[in-house]
Order: sequence, then structure tokens, then C-alpha cells
Amino acid sequence: MPTLAQLHPQVVHFAVALLFLGVLFRIISLSGKLKFTDHAASALLILGTIAALVSVKSGDAAHSPVERIPGARPVVIEHEEAAETTHDVFAVVVLLELVALAMLVNAKTATKVRWVHAASAIVGVWGAATLYKTAELGGEIVYKYAGGPGIRSGAPEDVERLLLAGLYAQSQADRKAGNKVEAARLIDEMALRFSADTNVRFLQVESLLRDREDPAGAMAALDAISMMSSDARNGARRANLRTDIFMAMGLPDSAKATLDAAIAAFPQNVRLKARRDSLP
Repeated sequence: MPTLAQLHPQVVHFAVALLFLGVLFRIISLSGKLKFTDHAASALLILGTIAALVSVKSGDAAHSPVERIPGARPVVIEHEEAAETTHDVFAVVVLLELVALAMLVNAKTATKVRWVHAASAIVGVWGAATLYKTAELGGEIVYKYAGGPGIRSGAPEDVERLLLAGLYAQSQADRKAGNKVEAARLIDEMALRFSADTNVRFLQVESLLRDREDPAGAMAALDAISMMSSDARNGARRANLRTDIFMAMGLPDSAKATLDAAIAAFPQNVRLKARRDSLP
């Protein structure tokens, strides 16, 4: 059963959607048009504030492992403080909404409800701004510091996927920066840790060719990868890599023969045909 910490992403998205929509409906309701937005705004704001409270609690439960990521603690603390401010602001909005609902019961005060709703809208806009900042910080934690992927569940396989994604992304960045030695080293680490993954083994073949400039080694590594003859996707990828290797060796005829055989095996693959037509 999921813990409160693990439910944080689900709950927080409800809070964001409900509160933004609630503020929008409250503003629209002040125009006197679309009457349904009046009570709908109250319902959305109340439900959204409850969701925000649960989001704060679940965020507090989830923050410990994220804070331990080097460099992540300052932004995690800022996110927590922004979330608490957001909840406090919308608590005031809910109080105003409840006052307005109470005023509707009394005919003498019903005519003044519009002013309370206007106050709710003004405070709600402030709350929406703090909510946006909170969401932006949350996104920064997830996408810049990997605060969630791989560590939220604590499952070993999730951590492995996080490591694999990090190694891949950094290897591509190093290659783009011209640091081929480091790119090759990271891909070799991927191949060592994830030797059963066919995609990783293909990446190693590509690295041997592009980073180490070793076409013979790349061909040997490619030949060592076994797969079913009916595997169209990987079969096409192997054909393209073999073509690249032959071209690097200065053997264009062998490259063409490789593509011809692959096209015969996978006639529906238009990319292989386009690659064949592009060869000199």
C-alpha cells in the first residue's frame, strides 16, 4: 500500500488544478455571468485547500531522502516554505468563502456577498501566484535534482533506472562537448552494470565506433549481440550500426550489402530503404 510520501505527486496535482480553477471561477463569478461559477468556485477552493493541506503533509513525509541528494537541500526547503505559505493564503480564501456562504442565509447580508467574493478573488490571485512558485520549485526538484525518480519508492530496480538514465545523459553531454574519452568510460560503465540490456550493448557498439574510433572492436561487439531474427526493431538498428562500421572501414559495398539483406528481411522499414538510397 502506498505511503503518504509516495502519494505526494498525485495529491499535489489535484491541489494545483482545483485551486487555479477555483480562483478563475471566482473571478468570472464577479461579472455576474455564468452563474454556475459562483458555487462552483466555493467548492473548488475548499476542496483545493484540503488537497493543499494533504500535499504539505505528504511533502513533509517525502522530503528526507530528497534533501540528502547533494545540492538539493536549499531548494527543497524553499519549496516547503512556499507550499506552507500557499496553504495559509488559501486558508484565508476558504474562510472568506465560508463567510460568504453564511451571509447568503440572511437576506440582510446577502446583498453584500459580492464584496466578500471580491476579497476572496483578490486573496486568491495572491494565492495563485504563490502556488505557481511552489509548483515551479517542485518541478525544479524533480527535473534538475532528480528528487523523486528512482528514490521515491526506494526499490532497487528504480534506483538502477535512475543510474542508467544519469549515465546515458551524461555520456551524451560529454560526447557533445567533445570529451569522447569520458563519454566512452561512462558507456562502458553502463555496459558493465547492465550487460543484459540489448539497448545498452548497442550503445557500447556505437561508442566504440564514435568515441574510441575502433571499428574492428565495434564489429566484434556487434557480432556478440544475439537476437531473434524476427526482431524487426533491433534488427534494423543492428543493420544501421553494421553499415556505419563498414563505412568507417572504407567498405561501402559491404555497407550496401548489409542494407540490402536487412531490407529483404524487413521490407516494411522505409528508413532502411532511405538509408540505402543515400549511400553513394
